[in-house]
Amino acid sequence: MTSSKIFLYFCLSFVGGIFLNSLIKIPQLLMLGFLVFGIFLVSIFWKYQKFVVIGFCLLFLVLGVWRHQVAVLEKPNIIKGETSFTGIVCQEPDVRMNNVKLTVKFEDQSKVLVTTRTYPEYQYGDKLKIIGKLETPQEFEEGEEDKSSYSAERSEAGDKRSSATPFAVARDFNYKNYLAKDGIYSVMYFPEIELIERNQGNFIYTKILQFKNKLRESIDRNLSPPQSSILGALILGDKGRMSAELKQKLNLTGVRHITAISGMHVTILTSILMTLLIGLGFWRKHAFYFSIILITLFIIMTGLQPSAIRAGIMGGFFLISQYLGRMNVSSRTIIFAAAVMLAQNPLLLRLDVGFQLSFLAMMGIIYFLPIIQNWFQKFPGFLQGEENQFSSSPFAGAREFKNILAMTLSAQIFTLPILIYNFGYFSLIAPITNILILPFLPYLMGFGFIFSLAGTIFQPLGWILSWPSWLLLTYLTKIIDWFSGISWAYLTLEISWAWLFLLYLILGLITWRLNDIIKQ
Repeated sequence: MTSSKIFLYFCLSFVGGIFLNSLIKIPQLLMLGFLVFGIFLVSIFWKYQKFVVIGFCLLFLVLGVWRHQVAVLEKPNIIKGETSFTGIVCQEPDVRMNNVKLTVKFEDQSKVLVTTRTYPEYQYGDKLKIIGKLETPQEFEEGEEDKSSYSAERSEAGDKRSSATPFAVARDFNYKNYLAKDGIYSVMYFPEIELIERNQGNFIYTKILQFKNKLRESIDRNLSPPQSSILGALILGDKGRMSAELKQKLNLTGVRHITAISGMHVTILTSILMTLLIGLGFWRKHAFYFSIILITLFIIMTGLQPSAIRAGIMGGFFLISQYLGRMNVSSRTIIFAAAVMLAQNPLLLRLDVGFQLSFLAMMGIIYFLPIIQNWFQKFPGFLQGEENQFSSSPFAGAREFKNILAMTLSAQIFTLPILIYNFGYFSLIAPITNILILPFLPYLMGFGFIFSLAGTIFQPLGWILSWPSWLLLTYLTKIIDWFSGISWAYLTLEISWAWLFLLYLILGLITWRLNDIIKQ
């Protein structure tokens, strides 16, 4: 047994402990029993490697359980009810259609989510005096109407009963847990706010947000909705500015993930980017470095959102595996990255859909991609990657199109069960819409950044350079509008976590068997 495989087992045991305790709280007595038995195996059977590895796996399992229990108990002691406090806006304000969400940090580092009106405007680093009623986030029960102030968050978190989506069947949405993963345990609605002082945040982060705001203004000057809101979500992470109707259409067509900052989005994007750059004639090394630079730039443009940073880490590890050409071994690296992120915040595993999509999309591309590529070899014509007079173009090259299609389907297959579990539906036309849209995303994001940056320097130049983005965005919106009008576009389906576990067990066994057949 190699040292890398042993380390993999330790990481899986740690993640497994977090997973078990997130489902069922493990009793302290049982934890003690596993701990004692693990120490017993390590100390008594030290000369036998397998027993020692099992013993350490038990210890890491207990460590994962303990880390999750500590995280659940790490709640600040905040007095509820009418109160007055002073705090600093610690994140970029989340601007919605009808209100603004401010994450305000106390002096003791605890956070409160404050919902206020769009005007007057507040910025990151503003020191505010707030007078209002502190509340505990509510937990919604199935069957309640979504008429509260939480509707926007429920839509963004994936709740199906929101007015932003047409789906009536849904699994319970726990808004309290949704905020808890970000360390927020209290909310306040439309309080009295007094601005005390500005520029109390990190200087570098303030400059990044100012740069992002200039890019946003450039986009709004040169494009009109819905093109401007889609591009803003793609390159700046401004998904809260999209209309409810547009979000509904994105859900119906199965392409909502392109406007969400998640590992799934970054993974598919980086995979396509590497494929297109190599298809354009770049050496693998140059394509790798160029892709890393673009991912870093993307994270900065989104304002260093935590979800973007996590997605960038996952996407970066995936790029490294592509660059090294060792996709199977890369799964160990990704599991290690997941274990490190969960050690910092174990609540992500159960409560963060973006984190789940990040991990599963990468596993799909790593393990299911060879299967689909093998299937494509049985198709005649362009799917075999035969060269033709247009093959040097990433838009028409057979090999590039085949790889993009295979990567997209691999990620979609592995994320489908978790999407059904969290959102209560799946789009029947998602494979078609993703194939029609995803190959154009790198070009759209590239052209979008170029014209928005040029617009901050010289507005007429930005308007001229915005035409390629406008054409691509118009194509994208036409695809979304047409396919969202199909009556059979989606299917509602509600499954429990037990069925979710069974589906992934079956998917894993099928993947293992098919890969084994390919190797023979």
